[in-house]
Amino acid sequence: MADCEQEKRSLPAPQPREIQVAVGATGLCGSDLHYYNHFRNGDILVREPLSLGHESAGTIVAVGSDVQGTDFKVGDKIALEVGVPCGACDLCKEGRYNICKKMSFRSSGKSFPHFQGTLQERINHPAAWCHKMPEGMSLKLGALIEPLSVALHASRRANLPKGNTVLVLGAGAVGLLAAAIARVYGAKTVILADIDQGRIEFGVQKRFATGNFLVPKRRGADIDENLAIAKETAAALGEVKGSDGQPIGEFDAVFECTGVPSCVQAGIYATRPGGKLMLIGMGTPIQTLPLGAAALREVDVLGVFRYANTYPEGIRILSSNDPDGPDFAALVTHRFKGLEHIPDAFQMAGRTQDDSGKLVLKVMIDLAA
Repeated sequence: MADCEQEKRSLPAPQPREIQVAVGATGLCGSDLHYYNHFRNGDILVREPLSLGHESAGTIVAVGSDVQGTDFKVGDKIALEVGVPCGACDLCKEGRYNICKKMSFRSSGKSFPHFQGTLQERINHPAAWCHKMPEGMSLKLGALIEPLSVALHASRRANLPKGNTVLVLGAGAVGLLAAAIARVYGAKTVILADIDQGRIEFGVQKRFATGNFLVPKRRGADIDENLAIAKETAAALGEVKGSDGQPIGEFDAVFECTGVPSCVQAGIYATRPGGKLMLIGMGTPIQTLPLGAAALREVDVLGVFRYANTYPEGIRILSSNDPDGPDFAALVTHRFKGLEHIPDAFQMAGRTQDDSGKLVLKVMIDLAA
């Protein structure tokens, strides 16, 4: 049972280069659930009381002296980019600040003292990492920019031409967003695969993907049997028909969003020679993979960690209101209002369906008055 308490803290006026934000909407993600239920996320341990939450948008209530006279003003709605890098290392100078070794990321236990998360009524945050939202864009959509940024970063790393075929393994929130961005960026065919029928059907109904595949639940007795199952799964995925009505065969790119070894294995086999496997899911840290099958076919295996320089593009996509594009707002399936309902929100986020049988995808906590 997670230990969740409300705590009152004093909040000083913002520093010269900071903005004080009334947090309005915060989505919950898998890392939040790991910290909440297990006080750790993989090898990263929580070492002091930690406020969770990092998928957030809010309203400016005060600005620091150096921010006055800029484009930011009290009352503006902003999306919070909650990772603050050092800005001085070679990686930051290259624009790859997401892998800065001195990165402080809200709600993560990696840096110490911990950078407190956004499940607070107000926070002070560097103006450089606040992004103004256009008029009419909801805080709910603003909070989705953070997970959307993971998908954007993955698509940029893949650097695929238009008209490609994409497979997305895992139909959670990030997987659905990866499929959606693949479509937005011009993929001809996007197949969403998962063991949950409801999630893959949602993905097609809400225009995140063009097709889907229900992954059979199979587990081998040893690694050889598991690899054989992965090959069979990849072959079955290849029989799915693309937009031209013909079996796809192999995919130009696979976005692996589970971190489950069997899915990563199938992803390698499902990628065409010269294609790309994007590792997005943070699941099992040590895996047995058929890297020879990737090397002999020159399949590029690329890691994806968080995001960099994605928020302006995310805001543009989510505020475009394209009636033929993915229904991003539908991803938020459950909302809870007020700090007192945070335990209920976390309980719901750990489920696949609510008591009425409704699909649970993105759970959001609203704090706006």
